[in-house]
Amino acid sequence: MVEWNQEQVAARFEEAADTAERLPAMRSLSYFNIWPIILREHRERWVDELDVRFPPSPEAVDRMVETNRWALWLEEEQRHLIWMRAQRCKWKEICARFGCERSTARRRWERTLKFVVERLNDQQTVDSEVEGESNNS
Repeated sequence: MVEWNQEQVAARFEEAADTAERLPAMRSLSYFNIWPIILREHRERWVDELDVRFPPSPEAVDRMVETNRWALWLEEEQRHLIWMRAQRCKWKEICARFGCERSTARRRWERTLKFVVERLNDQQTVDSEVEGESNNS
């Protein structure tokens, strides 16, 4: 199995944030619209076409769910930090949210990524040992 590193974990969190953003919007079934449909002219239609979001692939959704499970290993503040970076928030916004300097926020982010990497690699080691024991039986 492949060893995880911090760059891969950070990329996976970014992909999960992008995937979550591309999911279809939740709509309440109890409300409906009685306004008539507006037929627009050709020159007016291009505005609606600018906000086209393609839904994520099922594999991307599976990876997002797996990444969300990783976030359960973290404390609440660590989760906020990881997701803010995954959503490409600027360090200035993150520092304002956590009340710390940029270098401190970056160290906390790197330490959190390192924790996830260690947990993933430990989990792979345990899984491979269990698989080896079952093959020997």
